[in-house]
Amino acid sequence: ERKMLRALPFVTAIPLGPRILRADTAAVAALAVIQATIGDW
Repeated sequence: ERKMLRALPFVTAIPLGPRILRADTAAVAALAVIQATIGDW
């Protein structure tokens, strides 16, 4: 799956490091990383 996703031109990998996220905090963390990457935050 990782190789397939990396091959897509519109997919950018954003690593979160060695941390393991719980399901209830993973979405919030992902949105924060995306907004920080885009520059909205």
